[in-house]
Amino acid sequence: MTGSHPVEQAEHVAERLGNVKGVVAVALGGSITRGAGHPNSDVDLGIYYRPDNSPSVAELRRLAGELDDRHPSDAVTSFGEWGPWVNGGGWLVVEGQRMDWLYRDLDRVEEVIAECRAGRPTCYYQVGHPHGFHNHMYIAEVHHNLLLFDPDGALAVLKEQTVPYPPPLKSALIKKYLWEAHFALETSRKPAGRGDVFYVSGCAFRCVACLVQVLFALNERYFVNEKGSVRAVRGFTSGPPDFEKIVEEALGRMGVDPANLEETVDRLGGLVREVEELCEGVLRRDGGATLRSAGRTRGVDTPIRREE
Repeated sequence: MTGSHPVEQAEHVAERLGNVKGVVAVALGGSITRGAGHPNSDVDLGIYYRPDNSPSVAELRRLAGELDDRHPSDAVTSFGEWGPWVNGGGWLVVEGQRMDWLYRDLDRVEEVIAECRAGRPTCYYQVGHPHGFHNHMYIAEVHHNLLLFDPDGALAVLKEQTVPYPPPLKSALIKKYLWEAHFALETSRKPAGRGDVFYVSGCAFRCVACLVQVLFALNERYFVNEKGSVRAVRGFTSGPPDFEKIVEEALGRMGVDPANLEETVDRLGGLVREVEELCEGVLRRDGGATLRSAGRTRGVDTPIRREE
């Protein structure tokens, strides 16, 4: 494999993984398959398995130890060691190329894709994801993944279900996260006046993260993770023209004085209004009230129904 292209390298490793009993499918994911890769991008391999017939961890470790330049004995974890969503894997270096093995419970992936197609997005705490792990990341992975080993067509069937982008998911994400973007910002206004940098910065991040969710859904683009997501909005058909610039300036120049923090909140408030205006057609079509009609004026405590 010396000097091989990352995709060719991934194909070779996937072939080896396919010989491990219990491995149902292997797919190449990450920035490479989305056309956003860089020369130093990791090669991400999703290893799909059924929990009632999971691969031998000892066999996976043996193979990983053989392929990894450092030949460690414990190159990969047990199943579930990293949590219920990113449920294990390993960080390898294969012929100088960083390669991540990521376990995926195929039963759960199938269930989650059905939930997403029905318009039931959820979000959970997960190390490595500052906004949380959104269940629709699973459908995004399958959509973008390049199938390398899928002898029974299990992943191919799921991949077909990702096109077109599910309208119920689009509607649910827009409602859920437009509401949360507004809520996160409004709860930061008083702390901003008190100079509470820690709290305001957290709220500001959540506000932007929620707007990113809304814009991805509005443009029917699958969201994979937070990395590069603000930059990705540049290429969307529908979005505030200066979204990235405003976000960078607002978050990068918050300062510590109440006046600076309040300015940050106000600038992000302008973004929330711009994004809401872009979404008004979807909200009205689906019978949902816009944030403005629900009582967005500062100081008004009209409750806004939160979509589950």
